[in-house]
Amino acid sequence: MARIAGVDIPREKRLVVALTYIYGIGHATARKILQEAGIADTLRTKALNDAQINVLRGIIEKKLTVEGDLRRNVQMDIKRLMEIGCYRGQRHRKGLPARGQRTRTNSRTRKGPRRTVAASKKVANVK
Repeated sequence: MARIAGVDIPREKRLVVALTYIYGIGHATARKILQEAGIADTLRTKALNDAQINVLRGIIEKKLTVEGDLRRNVQMDIKRLMEIGCYRGQRHRKGLPARGQRTRTNSRTRKGPRRTVAASKKVANVK
């Protein structure tokens, strides 16, 4: 297994797909990286030699923010939104959708499982 940006890349998959295992690299970015490195995108990871792996590592380290750094940046951005008290920050703080989705129904992923509110029974007045 080749190791790029702290992630083990699967050996049997095509290189375009294998690079998407790195957080912050999607399909389009993987194609651009391979084009810049001059490597065919149909090639499988096991067919790479050490020089090609080093070229890929260099491109990813120089030009992209991936894995831990990207996760940290995203978390810092969310924290900043919450500190300045903007609408998006308030939605993050309350654990609700921040991009305008409806919340009357749905949005269960953000809200979590339903908390049912129990109705109290009325006791019959018997004389």
